[in-house]
Amino acid sequence: MLELTVRRMENRGQASSTESAVSLELYKKKTVRKAERMMNRIPRPEHPAPQMERAEWMNLNGEWEFEFDFGRSGRDRNFETNGVYTKKILVPFCPESKLSGIEYKDFIPAVWYRRSVELTKEQIRGTALLHFGAVDYQSVIYVNGQEAGSHQGGYSSFALDVTKFLKEGTNEIVVYAEDDNRSGCQPKGKQSSRHYSFGCDYTRTTGIWQTVWLEFMPKSYVKQVKYEPDITNGLLYVAADIIGNGTFSVRAFYEGKLCGSAETKVSNACCGNVRLAVKLDEIHLWEAGCGRLYDLELELSNEEGRDLIKSYAGLREVRLDGYKFLLNGKPLFQRTVLDQGFYMDGIYTAPTEEDLINDIQISMGLGFNGARLHEKIFEPRFLYHCDRLGYLVWGEHANWGLDLSSPAALHVFMREWLEAVDRDYNHPAIIGWCPFNETWDYDGRKQYDETLRMIYRLTKSLDHTRPCIDTSGNFHVETDIYDVHNYNQDVNQFASYYEEFKHGGELRDDHAHRQHYIKGMPVFISEYGGIKWDVAQTNASAWGYGEAPKTEEEFLARYKGLTECLLSNPYIMGFCYTQLYDIEQEVNGLYTYDRKPKFDPEIFKKINTQTAAIEV
Repeated sequence: MLELTVRRMENRGQASSTESAVSLELYKKKTVRKAERMMNRIPRPEHPAPQMERAEWMNLNGEWEFEFDFGRSGRDRNFETNGVYTKKILVPFCPESKLSGIEYKDFIPAVWYRRSVELTKEQIRGTALLHFGAVDYQSVIYVNGQEAGSHQGGYSSFALDVTKFLKEGTNEIVVYAEDDNRSGCQPKGKQSSRHYSFGCDYTRTTGIWQTVWLEFMPKSYVKQVKYEPDITNGLLYVAADIIGNGTFSVRAFYEGKLCGSAETKVSNACCGNVRLAVKLDEIHLWEAGCGRLYDLELELSNEEGRDLIKSYAGLREVRLDGYKFLLNGKPLFQRTVLDQGFYMDGIYTAPTEEDLINDIQISMGLGFNGARLHEKIFEPRFLYHCDRLGYLVWGEHANWGLDLSSPAALHVFMREWLEAVDRDYNHPAIIGWCPFNETWDYDGRKQYDETLRMIYRLTKSLDHTRPCIDTSGNFHVETDIYDVHNYNQDVNQFASYYEEFKHGGELRDDHAHRQHYIKGMPVFISEYGGIKWDVAQTNASAWGYGEAPKTEEEFLARYKGLTECLLSNPYIMGFCYTQLYDIEQEVNGLYTYDRKPKFDPEIFKKINTQTAAIEV
């Protein structure tokens, strides 16, 4: 891996004039030393769960031993105890990515990871949890040769209590992961089911692709918290799931000033479930573009010690009122963009935290106030920055690849989706849920109906505070918002779809097999545009929607016409433009894949930030 890093750095160095006065040999030595420093530095070092941040934690990103298991025979060969690992990989980057040091892009049925961790007696005195941000798809975890647990689902996070498996000194962690996105039995999102990327499907991700970490706390600890803001009465309700007993307290701060607190006793008779109401002395509402967050301190203390957690919450309310989407009681047009969470060198994993922030900032610089997080469950660290910056997002699962006509589909999908909703419930930036995207049902199979209906109702039972779209585009069954995908590239034809609706008439929808629109429901054009524009004009496999404009002027005129058609309609609550940046062969982004603007961002900002008719 070091040789690969050096080679890439040499290539970059040769393209630069800054080393022209230095001998090649000296430059190579400097490059080797810099590469060694890079290899020794932990990638993605920031805490991966900013809403449950403890001081005592250990980031396990970095170099792991690695091996392919093309025959899925490693368990038969006892790889968890005596496997031969011939490769190194840089976690949390998947083996298909450049940053992993592997960059193997063919199908990978199974993989193994192994690393050692040094632990002190103090660290393992209480409870130790081993966390995985995400492992695609089915994983089994071993600690010191013993199976500590397993997980199914390539997008949701999970944690295992590994206290009883650990010992003072050297500990060995082994991870086994299987992945088959062609099976029809697992959600794959936009990962290609062919050998190569094509259309709007891209390079696959196998195995670990988010941060791995150990967390240490007392025997009595806070397992989970949920926040529910009440903006009318200035309250923050806190529901906590407690392991053990003690005094549980919450302290809320705004810009360093204590604004409210509450505490309660927790006993075994409580069954670990407690609820507090924190009265806030100062009301600071979370709004679009202004992520006013309250810093929270959570504490569970008893005679054995205390569990202290840093967290945060936003005070805001979302609801629907007829055709309108309301944020804190005021109509807000959703000017969103499709964000698929892909990166040139990391694929599903952002190389740095700055890359996460950059994607939000370039979107806001274009005049968008949010995004559909498309066909992927995004990492909590990204959602934290959405919370912090006041950036509205829709939480979505990666349902493509799962055969919804299968009776097992509901069970497979439900488990991971409910884990995601449970994990991300507290993020104020998430203003709605959308479990499915484009559930095509040409055969009219009723299994589709029941799966969509059940997931919608389960989502609403878990979260009554947000709207839920059962499926974005194609075949609604039961939904709070009627959304439509329309990639018509002709501005006049596009406008004709909504002309009658603009004047109080019927909403035109060409998908005859869909649920019929019920007058009075809010309408969201949740995919449109997708205007194809290859900056270099040299990519023969470049993919986008419809016929590409011939000039930059034609592109901008088309964007303006399509977008203003939606902004000017008093019965449309929002749009989502496809898409923020190019991905591999798909070239309908407003930025290139390496996040360079194709046009002056101010042009789009001026168009997008016009007052929408529904906001008047």
